[in-house]
Amino acid sequence: ERRKIAYTTVMTMMRILETKGYLKKRRQDRAFLYRPTRPKNQVIGGMIREFIDRVFNGSAEPLLVHLVKARHIREKDLQGIVRMIEEIK
Repeated sequence: ERRKIAYTTVMTMMRILETKGYLKKRRQDRAFLYRPTRPKNQVIGGMIREFIDRVFNGSAEPLLVHLVKARHIREKDLQGIVRMIEEIK
């Protein structure tokens, strides 16, 4: 069973995301409303680039090799990746 996350933990994360520029907040009545400042795909792309830079010294090949060999990629996703690679060639 999942345990509940404390309100203070959530607010700490929201404050960190706001400080880093991922969220904006505005007051509405007695509450704050938060909204993202960047599109989801832009955030995901940045996170993946940062992960590959830190963990794999900038090379995505070891990550892809591991995912394929460990069968962590669904067949449908693999077909899409192959199609994208063919389009790039």
